[in-house]
Amino acid sequence: MADPVLFELLIPSQMSAGMAVQDRVIGLMQELQFSMRDIFAMRLSLEEAISNAIRHGNRFAVDKQVWIRCELSELQVRVVIRDEGEGFDPEQVPDPTLAENLERPSGRGLLLMRAYLSTCHYSDSGRCLTLVRERNSPLPIVPD
Repeated sequence: MADPVLFELLIPSQMSAGMAVQDRVIGLMQELQFSMRDIFAMRLSLEEAISNAIRHGNRFAVDKQVWIRCELSELQVRVVIRDEGEGFDPEQVPDPTLAENLERPSGRGLLLMRAYLSTCHYSDSGRCLTLVRERNSPLPIVPD
């Protein structure tokens, strides 16, 4: 079994920096021969999580950064993302599947991350998000 790959970064509150991190994680997943399903799930989740940290957490502030820690093993991918924003309560995000919220543009990303990840856990008043995707996870489970 190969040793886990671990890296930590501080990135500016710029989408291009977030995309570079996403590309790095996906490249490592490809090297570790994760399935296309796992790669799709993590790409979708990373794009949502990092852009939320930059856009909603740090509000694109040039004096704020996003801290990212990634650990990839043959069994899972674990990413922790922390912004310097005011935080939020993820339980207060309106359910985008309810009829009164179908036209709202927000909330879908959190719903998708929860569906595609083995772990999607907020801490530090919503400023820190831990994402875990287990290798060959059956998620999302789609009802017949």
